[in-house]
Amino acid sequence: MWRSGKKPVIVVIMVISLIVIAAVVNQSFKVLGNKKPGQTIIDTLSYNRSYKIPENVTFAGERMPLEYFDTRESLERELIISAYRHSSTILIIKRAHRYFPVIEKILRENKIPDDFKYLAAAESEYTNMISPAGATGFWQIMAGTGKEAGMEINNVVDERYCIEKSTQFACDYFLKSYEKYGNWTLAAASYNGGRAALEEQMKIQKEDNYYNLLLADETARYIFRAVAYKLIINDPAGYGFDLDSTDLYRVLKYYDVKVDTAISDFSDFAKSHGTNYKLLKYLNPWLRKPYFTPRPGKEYLIKIPEEGMRSVESSDSAN
Repeated sequence: MWRSGKKPVIVVIMVISLIVIAAVVNQSFKVLGNKKPGQTIIDTLSYNRSYKIPENVTFAGERMPLEYFDTRESLERELIISAYRHSSTILIIKRAHRYFPVIEKILRENKIPDDFKYLAAAESEYTNMISPAGATGFWQIMAGTGKEAGMEINNVVDERYCIEKSTQFACDYFLKSYEKYGNWTLAAASYNGGRAALEEQMKIQKEDNYYNLLLADETARYIFRAVAYKLIINDPAGYGFDLDSTDLYRVLKYYDVKVDTAISDFSDFAKSHGTNYKLLKYLNPWLRKPYFTPRPGKEYLIKIPEEGMRSVESSDSAN
């Protein structure tokens, strides 16, 4: 038994210090083990740095004027923020591989530049998120706006959660804006800020170039954020992300079943098609209830997973 009350505290501190040192040494050996030929130990350690911006950067085929300090610094800001939002950006890169084929096809069918797929990263990080204002889905659509465009939005069906329907909604908006502005960058910016607000600033400032406009912060950052994701997704290693093809989320295989009549129980419906309620709802998040009451005369497509879709082994063999 110690006579002084201070000695146990000192012993505890020494033990903790030894544990920390051991952990650091162990990690150092791991780092050394991962060291690539030609690298120094410093190269393999994590450290903070800025990132070089490519000399020529475009959005939707339209050049960014990076010779202007404000344009360059705006892009650099979004690159640094995205590169150091490690977990969120890794997930964005992973999800992009799964959802790009769906989004790219719809953009192509509508003759909209492929770069618009990166706007969905800026909008929702490729998830069916709901904003504090109630904007919903990959393309962050408000209920009233969606209904005005003909989307079905109620407590049974909400097409804002359907990636195909919501992407088509976004495409219709982009096309109308492009017809108005004759410029894809402004068309994209209008999706974030709204045409009325954008046109008000264009009128006040007597300017029709996005990069020359002083806009609300979110809209001012919107194109730069999308382009930052474009650069990172296309060159993860260049921005500090160590990912290979096996790390990316695979495209899920499914087939469509046409439905135009009521379904009283989705659990039974799922089992009758060789799947379960959980996977049925994962593939069809626009189905909001455990049952289904369709609109008269309307046909719906419900996705059913193909055999083996859930299996990790089948995904590994596909890669």
